[in-house]
Amino acid sequence: MTELHTVEKIGGTSMSRSKELLDTVLIGPRRGADLYRRIFVVSAYAGVTDMLLEHKKSGAPGVYANFASGEDGDVWQETLDNLCESMMALNARIFGSATARAAADRFATERVEAVRSCLIDLSRLCSFGHFQLDEYLMTVREMLASVGEAHSAFNTVLLLQGKGVNARLVDLSGWQEAGCDDLEDVIRAAFDGIDLTRELPIVTGYARCREVLMRSYDRGYSEITLARIAAVTGAGEAIIHKEFHLSSADPRIVGTDAVRVIGETNYDVADQLSNLGMEAIHPGAAKTLRQAGIPLRVKNAFEPEHEGTLIRSDLAARTSQVEIVTGIRNVIALEFHDPDMVGVKGYDAAILDAMQRHKVWIISKTSNANTITHFVKGSLKAIRRVEKDLSDRFPDAAVSLRKVALVSAIGRDLGTASVLSKTVSVLNAAGIEPLGIHDLMRRVDLQVVVRDEDHDAAIVAMHRGLIEAPVRAESSMRAVA
Repeated sequence: MTELHTVEKIGGTSMSRSKELLDTVLIGPRRGADLYRRIFVVSAYAGVTDMLLEHKKSGAPGVYANFASGEDGDVWQETLDNLCESMMALNARIFGSATARAAADRFATERVEAVRSCLIDLSRLCSFGHFQLDEYLMTVREMLASVGEAHSAFNTVLLLQGKGVNARLVDLSGWQEAGCDDLEDVIRAAFDGIDLTRELPIVTGYARCREVLMRSYDRGYSEITLARIAAVTGAGEAIIHKEFHLSSADPRIVGTDAVRVIGETNYDVADQLSNLGMEAIHPGAAKTLRQAGIPLRVKNAFEPEHEGTLIRSDLAARTSQVEIVTGIRNVIALEFHDPDMVGVKGYDAAILDAMQRHKVWIISKTSNANTITHFVKGSLKAIRRVEKDLSDRFPDAAVSLRKVALVSAIGRDLGTASVLSKTVSVLNAAGIEPLGIHDLMRRVDLQVVVRDEDHDAAIVAMHRGLIEAPVRAESSMRAVA
């Protein structure tokens, strides 16, 4: 039987450690045929997409944000110059060979200068009243984002070829190509003629296609690309290489000695993690893999001997237990209260419409007879706009905002684990008063609303009581037996 190949993704932080990747994920101890039957989807180096678009956390403007805001041409061009200098500095750090570095510099410079020429022409075009810049901004964002992945993919191919590996660049960014097809057709065309037994494809994380990945997934597109390639090419497994293991909690909060690596779980748990911003994989990518019956493995890129975490649809829990405790800070509880709500339809739809219009991310929701509370993330400006829209539409309602944190205990089966009572007990012992608790009948997660400043302490307490204590008890029982 022919051995199935894998499709593997390397994130931006890991990509920035290129030389280490050669010794672990990309080559390591592999020789000859063992180097192949793998496809790698690569992200841009850490920080490059921030410079191209905007900083993911701080919102500091990059090339796109400065161009889209209508800033003077000198502003976005200066940002583009800074980006190019950073790419050259990365090349200098990555390549020891002057020949390879020159090739990498030439590739990066050609892409950057082509972007500059395009944006200058677009600015000139939009100076005429018949052409509106807003109509082209998504295309600009697409083009800019693709530069980062093309840069890292090209460099990775050069590094591998320098080590004697038959690596091949697969540029899905549609650079200077007319028109675009559906993503599956783009992938099929790109891989037509590639022999996975003798070639190692290095693929850009961004793929230009009719679906416009940036519009639907913004910066989560590379995992969508991974999943679609796996499905189209019939991969045996998808692998995501991160700079850390998927663990029972954040080791920076509970301590490295307290956490344990999760050996296996299912896509249901992965979805709950995504909802809290702790993505094992983007939910859209998880859906593709789940429907294709392809398992996902999450590995630490720098501990290649470790099997990592296997995620599959059919992995039922052996015992009822909490697997992960995680949380999210700076959540806004948007509470809508109207005494006239009882028995009247339409409130839910109006609230959801306002949130969708202002692009506010809903994490969770509770309601009773006359109150609906959404726990949301987004810019405070956008959330304030939602508040104003609702106050204008329902003048008799009281709309209030409060900053909180959500902490969640997650597992494949919490049905008989007494999670609710144990959670209340451990939080009480730690002096933390829950502001609310969501315990759904499906029993895959329990969410606790706490004060934002209690986030870390709540995770420590819940991890200690729900994960560490049961493990210690089980170990003691084994010792007695």
